[in-house]
Amino acid sequence: MKFVFYALFAMLTAFSLPVAAMDYRLGSGDIVHVTVYDHPELLLETRVDEQGKIDFPLIGGVKVAGESASTAQRLIADALEKGGFIKKPQVNLVVKAYRSKQVSVLGQVNKPGKYPLETTSTISDLLAQAGGVTLEGADEVTLIRNQDGKSERTRIDTKSLFQDGQFDLNHQVSGGDIIFVPRAAVFYIYGEVQKPGAFRLEKNMNVMQALSLGGGITQRGTQKGIQIRRQGEDGRPVELKAGLTDPVREGDVVYVRESLF
Repeated sequence: MKFVFYALFAMLTAFSLPVAAMDYRLGSGDIVHVTVYDHPELLLETRVDEQGKIDFPLIGGVKVAGESASTAQRLIADALEKGGFIKKPQVNLVVKAYRSKQVSVLGQVNKPGKYPLETTSTISDLLAQAGGVTLEGADEVTLIRNQDGKSERTRIDTKSLFQDGQFDLNHQVSGGDIIFVPRAAVFYIYGEVQKPGAFRLEKNMNVMQALSLGGGITQRGTQKGIQIRRQGEDGRPVELKAGLTDPVREGDVVYVRESLF
């Protein structure tokens, strides 16, 4: 199942979504390289300042923050022509370093860290840049962003996104966002089973499925002696007699007792 998940993830991230084709919007801190055709003296490589401007020869400050590279080129060209410096200038602006918009990808990913947004990007784009989710990662991610000074959290079911093709869950990300991949939920099984230990908890798992992960009941064990030990609402552990179709929850301990006969 995990292999299928990653195969589908690779297929999805191999294709660019239409939203990713939109122009990157410049911001403070970006490094830009500007040239004017047939005017090598006007070559400039500079940083967009805190006011969102670049100081260009002859024309001074030009506000480029919030604009695409093509729009910034036109603004510079218009200023050069209106100032009477160059007739119909051909301006080219290239972003050399994307520093104004970064997204943090944290938790159970292969390469956690901060990643620059070179184009309009989505959850799957950033997970791909971070090397994908580790084997210990959960089947959901949390998108954390600030909206009007308040922290907003959105949980995204990655199985629904990648396996079921619910691409509306592939949210667009913005500078300052955090993508967090938690560790997968686990349960424990011990007693008269072939392979006691901790196992990944799958969605809607029941006791029978849990026992299969534990290799099944030993010859000394009995289905009539299955118990689930879980934390109660008051925080104290409780013991429950369990049937094969009963659900297993995160943190549960499934215990198989030895047969008395």
